[in-house]
Amino acid sequence: MTLLKATIFLTVTFLALSTSPGKADSAKRIEITASRFKYDPDRIVLKKGEPVVLVLRSTDVTHGLKVPEMNIKAEIKKDNVTEIQITPEETGHFVGKCAHFCGKGHGSMTLQIDVVP
Repeated sequence: MTLLKATIFLTVTFLALSTSPGKADSAKRIEITASRFKYDPDRIVLKKGEPVVLVLRSTDVTHGLKVPEMNIKAEIKKDNVTEIQITPEETGHFVGKCAHFCGKGHGSMTLQIDVVP
């Protein structure tokens, strides 16, 4: 394949993928980093009815994120990315907690999620 053909192929492929319809493509992405004993950021604001993808990473050990009221339960392994797609259906203030024991300060590791109209 010549360089010109390869360039055209890659350009067409990129345009096709970037214009494909789908919920995940239109969802806002929020990056959250977990480390002993905090989430960064430790508070996020979401809009009711708008899809969002939580992109979770750990810098040190395996952590978790559990928010029962929002049906969120995830394991966040070091050096891996965990993505959770949600569409909040209820407004309110929700507290996510680390769902994987990560050390002495584990109980204080929380993520505040505020869902607004």
